[in-house]
Amino acid sequence: MNPTNYKPSLGLREHMLAGNRVSLLEAILLFGVQNPNAEITRIKKDGYLVKSERVAMAKIIRRTNEYTLCKVPGNLPYREIQMTEYWISQ
Repeated sequence: MNPTNYKPSLGLREHMLAGNRVSLLEAILLFGVQNPNAEITRIKKDGYLVKSERVAMAKIIRRTNEYTLCKVPGNLPYREIQMTEYWISQ
C-alpha cells in the first residue's frame, strides 16, 4: 500500500477483521488511530459485533512488543492495571 494512501481506521478495521484483538493503546501506537473509541463505534454501526474484555496491561504490552518496543516505567504496576481489549466476534 502506498504510504500516502494509508488510512489508520482501515488498518485497524482490517486487523480486527483478521481475528486479532486490539486495545486503545495499540490502536494509537500501531495504527495511528487518533480516536480509537470513535472508530470502534463506527465498526459497530457498520453491523459488526464488537466484544470486549478487561485484561492486565501486561498482556497488552507483551502483544504490542511483537510489533514495536514499548517499555513501561519501572515503578508502574502494569501487571495490576486493567485495560480493555476489543475484537470482532465471528
